[in-house]
Amino acid sequence: MAKNKTAETQNSVTDFINAVENDSKRNDAFELLKIMQEITGFEPKMWGPSIIGFGSYHYKYESGHEGDAPLAGFSPRKTALTVYFYLPEKKREALLSQLGKHTSSKACIYIKKLADINIEILKEIVLLSIAHTQKLYPSK
Repeated sequence: MAKNKTAETQNSVTDFINAVENDSKRNDAFELLKIMQEITGFEPKMWGPSIIGFGSYHYKYESGHEGDAPLAGFSPRKTALTVYFYLPEKKREALLSQLGKHTSSKACIYIKKLADINIEILKEIVLLSIAHTQKLYPSK
């Protein structure tokens, strides 16, 4: 079975964020780092070359594929801050509609600037995502 590309590393989160070229995105990344650490209670760790993760869980799919992933995470990508989340469909649209200026995919929220969104709604999304993930993949 193939090894997961996105595994926890010992790379420095601070060094990674400091390497972000855009000043505004770098400042937003440090602010999001502070917010995520505060609400999750976990120390930030690098996952793979570009994801900042908080906490972890072990998953195993029916296919037999298994691995570890961060409970919450984000990445300051070139085009947007990308926040990773996993919500039940019932809550997903209601919360995203209150978030503010963003785009989203099934498991990502793309934010150009933190000033464009409601931080309290983002916190709620992250916390609900963690709870949902822990319900689906309880630690043994």
